[in-house]
Amino acid sequence: MRTIAMILMFASLLLVQSAWADDAGKLLRKASRYFEPLPEAMPGAEQDSAEKIALGKKLFFDKRLSINDTQSCASCHHLDQGGNAGVDNLPTSPGAKGQLGTRNTPTVLNAGWQFSQFWDGRAEDLADQAKQPILNPIEMGMPSEQAVVDKLKGIDEYRKLFAAAFPDTAEPITYQNMAEGIAAFERTLRSESRFDDFMNGDTAALTARELRGLDAFLSLGCTKCHDGALLGGGLFEKLEQYGSYRNQKDPGRFEVTRDESDRMVFKVPQLRNVALTSPYFHDGGVASMDEAIRLMARLVLDKNVSDQQVSDMAAFFGALSDKELEKRKR
Repeated sequence: MRTIAMILMFASLLLVQSAWADDAGKLLRKASRYFEPLPEAMPGAEQDSAEKIALGKKLFFDKRLSINDTQSCASCHHLDQGGNAGVDNLPTSPGAKGQLGTRNTPTVLNAGWQFSQFWDGRAEDLADQAKQPILNPIEMGMPSEQAVVDKLKGIDEYRKLFAAAFPDTAEPITYQNMAEGIAAFERTLRSESRFDDFMNGDTAALTARELRGLDAFLSLGCTKCHDGALLGGGLFEKLEQYGSYRNQKDPGRFEVTRDESDRMVFKVPQLRNVALTSPYFHDGGVASMDEAIRLMARLVLDKNVSDQQVSDMAAFFGALSDKELEKRKR
């Protein structure tokens, strides 16, 4: 009798696992309409040499690019501190002189796949983006492009690194080449997740709770904005479609275009590593993932989500974290 009971239990377990696998397979097919695995390389990476990447990495971590040698790109985009996912996890970040910026630092991981850079999309690519914080008076505070070039030319190590990275250029140390070097390094910051394993056909890569979260994400219509390889980063969208955001000081893309239709319009952020990059929204004004989910559902979808949906979607977002960073956070 005991043997029969064990056989029946085992058979029942196999049926449950089979049904779960079938449901996961159906969900994968549905998800494939909106998402894709992370590509192998970012646009432009085919032109990046090892020397250019090495130069860019040096520049990314060098505080001498700031007015008082206290601030580097990495000061806000942490890459070497445990589980940090290319951010400093502050609402807004202090600059070289301690003054706080007005917008939340977005992750630099996977950033090269976005269609534009910054919350307001004012930079078209990584190189264009790299130029701006260095000259921003609140951020790194350098007075001019020429001041940066002069500073770099005065450093023997950079004369060698630039010459190696741009061997066919008569004058390798230029502001543009500096930006190109930083962009080349940033194109190496590819962050793969368990969701990529799922999208590549491993239906066991996500837990049952994460699968429920993915199902809720799809069913609620979140893919209206968050789709593609990054689950976002591909369009501008108005934040206030069905209500007002609490912070009205930042008009968003309106500051770039001066078009009234762009007031409170922001670039849709990518959701990769979102579980590691709190606080949320353009001003860092939302501390918790649960609150961010509820607020976005209300403002953009005009929906109230249940506690179960919030919990499940938060679990799904955890599956978008870089696999190595996810391990460090456990």
